[in-house]
Amino acid sequence: MSEPTEGDGPGLEPDEDPDIPSEAVLDELFATIESRKEELPEQSYTASLFTHEKGENAVLEKIGEETTEAILAAKDDDREELTYESADLVYHLLVLFAMKDLDVDDLREELRDRF
Repeated sequence: MSEPTEGDGPGLEPDEDPDIPSEAVLDELFATIESRKEELPEQSYTASLFTHEKGENAVLEKIGEETTEAILAAKDDDREELTYESADLVYHLLVLFAMKDLDVDDLREELRDRF
């Protein structure tokens, strides 16, 4: 990947608590994404997605790339890589949600309505 290694990205922030309960991870990640959208800090990969010259196409391309990588990992039966690439995919999807003024609750509601 060509993402900056400083600031943030699909991983934890340097100052964030790594002991966030797993059921809260998506909410915490989305809150960080929303914060980056508002504050646009330098050296933030997330902020760079909101200000990219390609606009939302940059995120759409990343979603396509991460989807392909997840598919290839699944085809290769590489569980570790599948998990890694799926996390990247979810991260970029959440960035797209923030761009479209959607949030994790919108996703939860849609999933809940399907049961």
